[in-house]
Amino acid sequence: MAISISVVLLLLILAVVFMRNGALKFSHALVCALLGFYLAGTSMAPTIHSGLTATADLVSSLRP
Repeated sequence: MAISISVVLLLLILAVVFMRNGALKFSHALVCALLGFYLAGTSMAPTIHSGLTATADLVSSLRP
């Protein structure tokens, strides 16, 4: 749960930064958000979730 909230916040911050710089239009952000909602309702959602969890575990195990 904490990882998914962190990822959502990170993506939200990146979207705001890109929109303020003009690199991301509002329509593009809306399409990306809708795509995320549609993907969450498909059979690919568990695969995407496990892939993100594995990536987060890998990154958290790295030592600088």
